[in-house]
Amino acid sequence: MSSHSHEKDNLQNVLKNSLEIEEDLMRTYLITAERVHEDDELKDRLRNFAEGNAKRTKQLLDELKKH
Repeated sequence: MSSHSHEKDNLQNVLKNSLEIEEDLMRTYLITAERVHEDDELKDRLRNFAEGNAKRTKQLLDELKKH
């Protein structure tokens, strides 16, 4: 296994672990957002924050799989 391939595998593992954590956090933020009733802006920001991190990590994983 080449050094480059080994680094790529390590990076993929880190990103997969991160994605699992971020998906758990996303669920937590989305549940929290549903409990916010008085502030629609805060509710939207929580949803966007929750979905953004997991989405970016998934995009990185997809890009790595292509190369």
